[in-house]
Amino acid sequence: MKSTFTRITTFLLAVFILFSTFSFTVDMHFCSNRLVDMAIFSSAESCKDIAQNKDNTSKQCTSIQEKDCCDNQTFVKEGDDTFKKSNTIIGVETLVFLNTFFYSHINRFEGLEEDAVSFQAYRPPLLSSDIIILNETFLI
Repeated sequence: MKSTFTRITTFLLAVFILFSTFSFTVDMHFCSNRLVDMAIFSSAESCKDIAQNKDNTSKQCTSIQEKDCCDNQTFVKEGDDTFKKSNTIIGVETLVFLNTFFYSHINRFEGLEEDAVSFQAYRPPLLSSDIIILNETFLI
């Protein structure tokens, strides 16, 4: 469950960063206060061009000869590329730590040459009384 939630959150954050840096333009053409054409990434087709086509007469203005019959509006969303770029400067302390970490991590998987038992020469302690019963610590 946690892995799925993490993947979904990561994907949504990546999409958010993508769209926050993405810039685009929406061009809209209005005739008689009605939206006639809308285009993304290009310019909208005007109703005068549509009026010249004899096939399509439904989107014409009431009178094409009138001034200010048609109106073009453009919505521009500028991309934001003001993200701070990280400067990675590695100091001596960081290099020593990384060197020690990788050396110990690599040597952790190397096997010992002998099966040495370090406690073989020691005898177990002699108990005069049972410590578990004295402290009353029983495993349940």
